[in-house]
Amino acid sequence: MKKITIVTGHYGSGKTNFSVNLAVKAAQEGKSAAIVDLDIVNPYFRTADFRDMFQEKGIKMIAPDFANSNLDIPSIQFDVVQLAMNEDCLIIDVGGDDAGATALGRYADALAPFSDDIDMLYVINQRRYLTSSPEEATALMYEIEAAAHMKHTAIVNNTNLGRETTADIVSQSYGFAQSVSQKTGLPVMFTVFPEECAELSDRPDTFPAKIYVRTPWDV
Repeated sequence: MKKITIVTGHYGSGKTNFSVNLAVKAAQEGKSAAIVDLDIVNPYFRTADFRDMFQEKGIKMIAPDFANSNLDIPSIQFDVVQLAMNEDCLIIDVGGDDAGATALGRYADALAPFSDDIDMLYVINQRRYLTSSPEEATALMYEIEAAAHMKHTAIVNNTNLGRETTADIVSQSYGFAQSVSQKTGLPVMFTVFPEECAELSDRPDTFPAKIYVRTPWDV
């Protein structure tokens, strides 16, 4: 994982859960980590929901000014240059689709000097409406790039059905992920799978993930 990891994707793709796992993994490896919740669009699935856990693990949290309140005003300010210089790992969880990526675009110029140290990962989920085909997923990726004024460097296959995810569901998505890779010219960095599906761990480039983000009806 490079010094700065930017995570984008469609609403409900699982990018926030992936971002949380990245931050926790960095902390477990003894690295200083900061995670920026740049999702000023969706108030329901946010890294800010895990502030207490992050504090316990020594992970720095930067979130919108009114996150976790009923005053859901899209306002966030942070010094991206200072964070990039002071932390071993900086993870930026971007809001869904091009609307959320517009917030990232505000920091494109500030991030430009760190281009060699940035992974911008596009999270795909074949089981998510509007990105179930390689064509749809690819089109959305380019929309995000246009809004963010930045280019992705790799793809993360995070095909899942929440708590109903099985090893078969993940395995069936390999062809989908490869098709998106071919259309975009980007490598598949990881295929994410729930920790419970341990039989998938022998496959190269897999990323076992703990389920932190749950829907209100899934708790």
